[in-house]
Amino acid sequence: MEQDSRDAACPGNDASDVVVVNLDLGNGDTDNGPAGKGYGGADINRALFKNEEEKKDEDGSDDDSGTYYYNTEASGTGLQRREPPSGGSSSLPDTFQTSHLLFYERFKAYQDYMLGDCKPSEVKDFTADYLEKTVEPCDWLALWSTDIFDVLVEVRDVEVKDLKARVRLVLPLQCDTRGVELHEEAMTSLLEATQHKVPLQELQVVYEESGDIDQTALALEHVRFFYKHIWREWDEEEEDDDFDYFVRCVEPRIRLYYDMLEDRVPAGLVAEYQSLLEKCSKCFQQFSALRSGLSADSDSELDNVSMVEGLKLCDQLESFKRKLRIIENPLLRYVLAYKGNTRQQCVQSRGPRASGAKVVHVVTASCSTVQLQSLLSARLIPLCSSEDTEIQFHREPVSAVDSCYQGDLVIVLPGMYSVSSSIFIPDSITIEGFGFPDEVVIEKKSKGDSFVESTGADVRLSNIKFIQHDAIEGILCVRQGTLNMENCVLQCETTGVIVRTSARLTMNMCDLYGSKGAGVEIYPGSVCSLVGNGIHHCKDGILIKDFADQMDAMPSITMENNVIHNNEGYGVILVKPNSGEEPSIPVGRSEEHPDAHIQEEKQGGSLDHHLISTSFSTPPVSTTSSSSPSLPLLAGSAKNSSDGDAAASTGRKWQFSRQLSRNVEMSSQAVEDLKDHQIFVSFQGNQFKRNGMGDFGTFCY
Repeated sequence: MEQDSRDAACPGNDASDVVVVNLDLGNGDTDNGPAGKGYGGADINRALFKNEEEKKDEDGSDDDSGTYYYNTEASGTGLQRREPPSGGSSSLPDTFQTSHLLFYERFKAYQDYMLGDCKPSEVKDFTADYLEKTVEPCDWLALWSTDIFDVLVEVRDVEVKDLKARVRLVLPLQCDTRGVELHEEAMTSLLEATQHKVPLQELQVVYEESGDIDQTALALEHVRFFYKHIWREWDEEEEDDDFDYFVRCVEPRIRLYYDMLEDRVPAGLVAEYQSLLEKCSKCFQQFSALRSGLSADSDSELDNVSMVEGLKLCDQLESFKRKLRIIENPLLRYVLAYKGNTRQQCVQSRGPRASGAKVVHVVTASCSTVQLQSLLSARLIPLCSSEDTEIQFHREPVSAVDSCYQGDLVIVLPGMYSVSSSIFIPDSITIEGFGFPDEVVIEKKSKGDSFVESTGADVRLSNIKFIQHDAIEGILCVRQGTLNMENCVLQCETTGVIVRTSARLTMNMCDLYGSKGAGVEIYPGSVCSLVGNGIHHCKDGILIKDFADQMDAMPSITMENNVIHNNEGYGVILVKPNSGEEPSIPVGRSEEHPDAHIQEEKQGGSLDHHLISTSFSTPPVSTTSSSSPSLPLLAGSAKNSSDGDAAASTGRKWQFSRQLSRNVEMSSQAVEDLKDHQIFVSFQGNQFKRNGMGDFGTFCY
């Protein structure tokens, strides 16, 4: 009787009751992979239903987009089957392959269907409403998947408010276990203990070719992904609940997930983010347990002690959450990044050889007689005058550097050297090209955190051209110690030179260009000397990071006779905490951009209200130096920024309000203060030309 009433309440699977159209993102590009492999936007799009009005709107889009419009006469699933692991002998049926959705597919599902403009406190209600509209209420098969077993069940009812489904075993029992043995009686007892209810996130929908169950499979995947990678247990406890949860939290977290998935975030930053998540979760659990044990009307000494402890935990929790927001936000991740290096160095310093001998490493694939004679007369004979000097030959630079001990010399003969791994320099060695930089070229084509990493106490580079491809963290990173670089060419593709805290860089007569981030990033507590360099065609010329923590010492910078030109953003940009000393300009109050406040709501991963940039505008000039203090410069906030390919597209969407010409005097004074800032040991003879947003800028957070 109960079964009959349940079946009567269950709607049929008549396709005529559902209207399904595609999600057109307006770019007309639906070619996400080879035909017949996986599933692209068109396949997923036709599995998401919309109402008739949306269908009419979508039908007005470009007919040449190549998107297949799903209709009630079309049959068959638009999703792919998840094949069992190779060599597996599972007797369980196949399930839908839904775990490899593209970024924009998840983005549109959460934005348009699941979450919309809900607040954090409304997430559960919106999710329940979404599931009620998309998930078949009964009579479909699924695998109940846990870390221990996979078992075939039949869904009899879906309780969307609790995110659970009432299920029953499919007999005879079909089950795969991992490390344990489970029989029908054990599984029955387990289900009885849970009142036959299992979490929706643990259900994998069994594959059907009819297409009737596609919506259910996709909806469960979106919920599963959301609660695993997006939702935080402390989100709904935000004091300020009046904000768009999708804009503030969901979009930046999805972007960060795909940036990490596609190796666009340094390994050290990924590790730090995961560590912060664990610490924040642990702190929140401790705080919640302590809070639940407090009595509202008790004045006992024990409760007073617990209250003090709770305040400390609350401060820690807010600190962790703020650090997480910085990493999740594409713009802040670019300008602030992370200060430490949690990644363990795989190459340790060897120190000097036990024998005290020095080795000259010659790198060449082949050389002519003339080159060899020139090398002998110019370098080898003077260096090898002592009997304890040895000469070794290598075909490529990485093996030469890996063979070095403290005090060794690497001479790279002219040629094009392609390397597939990063170059780690842990010892005090000298690497020099035997010729002009354009003749001695080292190119890296494979992915990695950085191209060249230096941690030696006294490392010297000269006369070499480095060409970077796909390095995440920089073409050259000075993590610690001292690096002296002279007459080198740095052709960047992603980011430029990074000088970490406590490291020292001396860069003379070098040419750096092409960085999608800053040409040179200078961290707190570092020492950087830039003399006679050309830094051009980068996102920003030089990015100086001045953090708010008391433990951070200010960087010490010398800039003399550099030419910084044709950068997309600023010539020099300073990142610093907003101390309240500068006049602030409320977001959205600019007369030049009266609608600027709308941008914050439209962009995912937008800045929190307490992370605001202030700006001042004056007409930019083509050439400036510290010897001409009367020339007006431009100081402003960072308008665009990028962190690899993903942050480039996101960062360009950021806009901050500008002050009009009435602030010229105030701006000039602000720039003079920046040039006279104590971080600059010396600032003279520098030229700034045709930088897109001006010569000097400040970003206050």
